[in-house]
Amino acid sequence: MSINRQSYIQTQKKKKRRLKRWVWLVAPILILLLGAGVYAGTLYKKAESVMNKSYKPIERETARVKPLTIDKTSILLIGVDDSDKRKKNGPARSDALMLATFNKADKSVKLLSIPRDSYVHIPEKDIYTKINHAHAYGGVKLTLETVEDLLDVPVDYYVKMNFNAFIDVVNALDGITVDVPYTFSEQDSKDRAKAITLEKGEQHLDGEQALAFARTRKKDSDIQRGERQQQIMKAVISKAASVKSLGNYTGVMEAVGKNMETDLTFDQMKSFLGYLQAGNNLNIETLSLAGEDSYINRVYYYQLDQTKLEETKKILQDHLHVTSETAEVAN
Repeated sequence: MSINRQSYIQTQKKKKRRLKRWVWLVAPILILLLGAGVYAGTLYKKAESVMNKSYKPIERETARVKPLTIDKTSILLIGVDDSDKRKKNGPARSDALMLATFNKADKSVKLLSIPRDSYVHIPEKDIYTKINHAHAYGGVKLTLETVEDLLDVPVDYYVKMNFNAFIDVVNALDGITVDVPYTFSEQDSKDRAKAITLEKGEQHLDGEQALAFARTRKKDSDIQRGERQQQIMKAVISKAASVKSLGNYTGVMEAVGKNMETDLTFDQMKSFLGYLQAGNNLNIETLSLAGEDSYINRVYYYQLDQTKLEETKKILQDHLHVTSETAEVAN
């Protein structure tokens, strides 16, 4: 491999680092906190107000009747960086995609992360390109249809958020404490290089620092980054469960609400409370899509392993109790 090609590959890989899985952290927080607070009088009214403002149903033709409860339900979590700087470059692409499937009888959740550069078919455009382009071409609707086309499972609901929610949620909780594995510097949410520096050891982080901790991978890999993000999620949930201040809960709800759109109703969101109460009995399995780096006309793509993709489809179909034929009818 030539030096120029090595440099090109490194440049492309750096572009993949931007907030790939921040939605991994924010969406579960939304579900858990709204579920935990709905029966607390004032919090109930606040949560209801937040959800009503965020409610944005999407008109889609589908033969599947949407489940009204959590059982055998799928939700697509869409992370979009729609900051003013990004908007100047045209319609926003999705920075992160995660499909969550729920089976109440099994007390189980499956979380599938979909790499943003995955080379897939975009149905409405009838082209093959990166899956994150679907949002730029047709917003949430086309993103949902693209994921259904890729995985052969129905996607019942969506939650779309931008990365500001993550920062605001951590700040609303007055920060979180994590164990930083090594000293590093990372860009902040405004893309300012080395704006955030964290020292090795146990640290109390604000929102910007937590975002830097979640997305850096300069000294390790995506696997270690995923472990750090899990550490942050646990820290946030633990902090949220321990706070007793109405102001903290209200702040979290406001932070999430102003950065979110969803077609889940308030009553449907409340149904997640049962999952929260399951505690350690809840079986959460994380899935990923295997693949390899690929270049088509000098453009980087993540080429999915078709054999592994079929295996993943079967896992999701079994979890939702659907078949490929059922999914095709829904599409």
